[in-house]
Formats: sequence, structure tokens, C-alpha cells
Amino acid sequence: MSGTAVGSGTVLFGFEDGVGTVTLNRPERRNAISWQLVEDLLAAIERARSERALRVLVVTGAGDDFCVGADMARVASDSVHDQETRTLRGRSVADDLERLTRASTIVEALVSFPMPTIAAINGACAGAGLAFALAADIRLAAESAAFNSAFVSAAVSGDFGSAWLLARAVGDARARALLLDPAKFTAAEASEWGLVTETAADLPARLGELSGKLAAQAPKAMLYAKRNLADAGLATLPDYLRREVPRMVDCARSDDARQAARAFLEKRKPVFTGE
Repeated sequence: MSGTAVGSGTVLFGFEDGVGTVTLNRPERRNAISWQLVEDLLAAIERARSERALRVLVVTGAGDDFCVGADMARVASDSVHDQETRTLRGRSVADDLERLTRASTIVEALVSFPMPTIAAINGACAGAGLAFALAADIRLAAESAAFNSAFVSAAVSGDFGSAWLLARAVGDARARALLLDPAKFTAAEASEWGLVTETAADLPARLGELSGKLAAQAPKAMLYAKRNLADAGLATLPDYLRREVPRMVDCARSDDARQAARAFLEKRKPVFTGE
């Protein structure tokens, strides 16, 4: 899927057949995070939210990598200009706090995105790039993809909700090992630990199959299922049930639910309209 540039072009956005695709577009820097990429990525996610017909959001990387996290060449630079334009660093601690707080809303925006999200991990995925992937509902990885938490090795503690997201993906013990003793690990290991949902020998083909399948589901059911999942992680069971019940009733009384029942009885695929 081709995409159009968002902002300065460090991120691309494409939309076709209900599937929105956000592509990190700094392949010459292995899609490392710059301040401009942060701004462009936030704009792309907001643009995706505004597409009324969007049913699935895919996040991936241009070239051979997903995202390697911080641009280490720029972090190491003594140039104030490099630090301000290429990294999350500003002129002061206050600037740094403001920038990173804004940048961190990327993972909030992905986790709370109203429709299903897929991270298509096409290559190296490390540091903050790993956090971006973990913020998606479903993580598909090429069999050749490689992972690393990377933070402590770079003398930093971690950002973009990495510990929160990783603990929920792989459990507390594995998250502690991955964060405190960072090392490269394979897509097969990531799958075994539950960090990725699935590995694929042909990532584009599997991504097309899965995104198309999700895009064809009843939109209201998907929307409410995402809300149920969000509430399941935060609410007590009684509170959760009070929120779940009206969503189920609303879906069950919809035209799409009747369409699904007819299609089941007639042994055909349903066509949903969102009504």
C-alpha cells in the first residue's frame, strides 16, 4: 500500500479498503525516533482516527527495520542543533520533560485507539520501537525480525511505557529479565514468550490476510470489544460487568447481528454495514 507523507515525511499514512497503514519513514536511520517523527506519528494517528470508514490500523516501518528506538548517532552528538531537531532532547530539563511527556502520548493513542491495531514488525525492533509494537493489539513479526529492550545498555531507564507494556505482554518475571539484562532475541523467542502474536514467513501476505479479515468484521462489535478489553485491565469485575452488559445488548439488537445470524444459517459470509 502506498502512503502519503504526514508533516515532514518521516511518517507515511495510507488508507485502503478499511485498513489504515502508518509507516515510520526514516529507513536511512533504521526508522530511529527523532522529534519530527514524534510529531508526524502523532499527526498520522490522529488522521487515522478521523477516517470514519477505518476498521483496522497497521503500524510498520519502511525498509528493512521496524524501529530501532533512539537515534544513537544524534544522542551522542555534542551539537545543540542535532539534539533539538533530531532527538527528544531540548535546551533544558524542563524542555526534556515537556518533549518526552508529549512523545509518550503516542503509546496512549495506540493503546486507546478505538479499532483494532496491528504492529507489522518487519525487522529490527528495539527500545522505544519495541514499546510502539507492544502498544498494538496484535503483533505480527517476520521470521527474521530481531528484538532488544536496549534501554539499560544505552545507560537509560526506559520510556514510552516500556516496562508497563512489556510486563503485561510477557509477565513480570520475563519483563524484568528483558529490561534489566537486555540482549537481542529472535522472533521465535518473542513468539514463545508471548511478546508477538504470530510470526510469518511472508509478512506482507499474512498482514493482508489478517487486516482484511478484521476489516470485514462488524464495526460496532470491534469497537465495543476494544472497550471491554480496556475495562478488563482496569475495572473490578462488578464494574466491568456493568459496562459490558449494555454494549452486548446494543450489539445484539443491531442490524449487523441479525445479518450475522442470517449468514450463519445460510452458510455464507456476512456483509456488515455498522448499523
